[in-house]
Amino acid sequence: MIRFALACLIAFAALPARAEINVQELTSPGGTNVWLVEDSTIPFVALELRFRGGASLDADGKRGATNLMVGLLEEGAGDLDSRAFAEATEALAADFSYNITDDRIAISARFLSEDAEAAIALLRKSVVTPNFDHTSLDRVRAQILSIIASDLKNPSAIGAAAFNELVYGAHPYGSSENGTVESVTALTREDIQAAHAAAMTRDQLYVSAVGDIDAETLMTLVDKLTEGLPQSGAPLPGPADVNLPGGALVVPYDTPQSVVMFAQSGIERDDPDFFAAFILNQILGGGGFESRLMQEVREKRGLTYGVYSLLADKEGAQLMMGSVASANDRVAEAISVIKDEWTRLAKEGVSAEELADAKTYMTGAYPLRFDGNANIANIAVGMQVEGLPTDYIATRNDKVNAVTLEQINRVAAELLNPDQLTFVVVGQPEGLPSTIN
Repeated sequence: MIRFALACLIAFAALPARAEINVQELTSPGGTNVWLVEDSTIPFVALELRFRGGASLDADGKRGATNLMVGLLEEGAGDLDSRAFAEATEALAADFSYNITDDRIAISARFLSEDAEAAIALLRKSVVTPNFDHTSLDRVRAQILSIIASDLKNPSAIGAAAFNELVYGAHPYGSSENGTVESVTALTREDIQAAHAAAMTRDQLYVSAVGDIDAETLMTLVDKLTEGLPQSGAPLPGPADVNLPGGALVVPYDTPQSVVMFAQSGIERDDPDFFAAFILNQILGGGGFESRLMQEVREKRGLTYGVYSLLADKEGAQLMMGSVASANDRVAEAISVIKDEWTRLAKEGVSAEELADAKTYMTGAYPLRFDGNANIANIAVGMQVEGLPTDYIATRNDKVNAVTLEQINRVAAELLNPDQLTFVVVGQPEGLPSTIN
């Protein structure tokens, strides 16, 4: 109990916010690229693993297999059943978590540095030799089927499903990573084993670690952790053929408030104008109550509790998208205001004051993201996957500050496309016909 309490205290301890991070870029003898930030101030290590591909690697007809597989990783591994694995994790005061998105399998590990070798050995069991026993398979399958059934009654989930199907079509992004009732029900243990072999491979693996561990020790442990993983698996699906026809797709659903998702084409992460687009989005809908959309849609007209926009950067598709919810008799007005703001920003650009305020907020908030080793490890592995250099943390704010008024207004005119802006609406919107079949 004392060890558990200590681990909790360490895990939630907040280090001073810092943006000067010394990242070591290393390669293990086994060939795994690893980023390390040494920090011996507390006896604790945060380790992050990312496998590119994620749920988009599902085989044809096996939608949901990778998601179900990831849900089973901590349900028994090696010589341990589900309960024994949980007890072994608790005995080490370690914490392991497993998540999946369209593009990634994310594994996070937190452990005391004195238990690093034992914790990595236990983590390896779940990563390399999961059991996938029938009892656990049936239990986790039932949980996922329950989620799918719940989503079929949730306007937000219905909207996301309709949006994905419209925008991404036959690409894996076009359907839920959870799969369908039919596809998940039909999955066998052999399908799960195949999904594991396809998605958890050394050639798609990225690793970062932050904490009380030196490079030599980490390299040895990473090779032990990955020993036995296949070198390669299923190919990545490639870019999506994005469909954004403009107009609105209305999905009828009996609810007093319509839920709306909207999008147009976005911008590549390595585009020279990315930071201008990044700030542009902050001003448009990314800046909370100060954004133009919040001011025009919520504050001035009271059409919603919240509206936002963001730059969505998937592996195979980039969108500038957002969401809003409004009463059925006012949602048409909310959408009209959003389109008007899109048009106004494209034509008139932003003011010098808006640009300065956005820069001040974005550069000031950035160091706060580095509050703790776990956060730093998470950011570092994300940088690896995106192909950013190790000095990005030190140079990021310079890139924000380098954006000029001329540049951001040119990007606003080039990027924002009100005619392409496509809305998916779930509800009973009054005065808003569906223009997309």
